[in-house]
Amino acid sequence: MGNYIHDKERQVSYMKQRLSMFLDVLDAIEPEHTDVEDIDRLIEMVDDLEDKMKQFKGPESENTKQK
Repeated sequence: MGNYIHDKERQVSYMKQRLSMFLDVLDAIEPEHTDVEDIDRLIEMVDDLEDKMKQFKGPESENTKQK
């Protein structure tokens, strides 16, 4: 993985870019030509975004989640 982004402004910018890329991929999909691998890739992208959000929130978000 790359370097950790500590600055909140850069974190938000990074997430916006990743979400924009996800939307571009989603818009480019043609339903009649979509297969399971395409859907799996979309799910993987969402999972990656979720993981990055957890990383940006830090360990305190995991403690809050468990309560």
